[in-house]
Amino acid sequence: MADLERKVAIVTGAASYLGAAIGAALAASGARIMLADRDAEHGAEVAARLGSNAQFVPTDIADDVELDRLVASAVERFGRLDILVGAAAIFDDEGLETSRDLWHRVLDVNLVSAALLTGKAAAHMTRGGAVVHLASISGRTSQPNRVVYNVSKAGLLMLVKTAAQQLAPRGIRVNAVSPGWMWSRNIERRYGTRERADALGAEFHALGRIADPEEVAQAVLFLVSDRASFVTGTELVVDGGYSAMGPEALGQAFEKIRPIQ
Repeated sequence: MADLERKVAIVTGAASYLGAAIGAALAASGARIMLADRDAEHGAEVAARLGSNAQFVPTDIADDVELDRLVASAVERFGRLDILVGAAAIFDDEGLETSRDLWHRVLDVNLVSAALLTGKAAAHMTRGGAVVHLASISGRTSQPNRVVYNVSKAGLLMLVKTAAQQLAPRGIRVNAVSPGWMWSRNIERRYGTRERADALGAEFHALGRIADPEEVAQAVLFLVSDRASFVTGTELVVDGGYSAMGPEALGQAFEKIRPIQ
């Protein structure tokens, strides 16, 4: 187990299934947590489950005033700041038909706001601080019907590399976790049940299912802990084998079209 006793963390996107799992993993390791999300209802529920060492602050990360308030609230409430986990994202995407306004909105939330919050949070961190951003396999691989989201996550991966280099002299590490398909509120809305989502995800993941949020949260927990003290500027892929597979990997085509006997 990671030992985060007395460490203080900010988690954005905290109202999501993944954000809640990250908060729970940090809390179980002794951290005190400032949770942030635009979804006040679910965010407050997460904070209530985590108890007195967690507090929720409704936050639009695309608003600089609210970012400043978030960081100040963490420092004022807990007296320090050691960890930032950026798990906020939006998924709106209309491919190459995406409007300029939507491009700006997605990049602002998924990339620009992550960069600004990294700088604001790091200003309060001392040596040993850690930043983890939730990227995606979508930042490494093209996918049908998606352009904007993939570009935003690819940019986030480069942000991690460059921020790691800039913050290394201060002893602050910056890394990314890239999940494959994962059970989320968004997936639940689209496919209804975990069983249906797993059945679809089995086509793309060597392990034959999508991830649990808790599995991704454990990767985040490792990267923010002292167990990862020499890890910075890199990406930990938690994708059940998605990125290891080529188009022939599961043999679907061979099952559908048999060789001539």
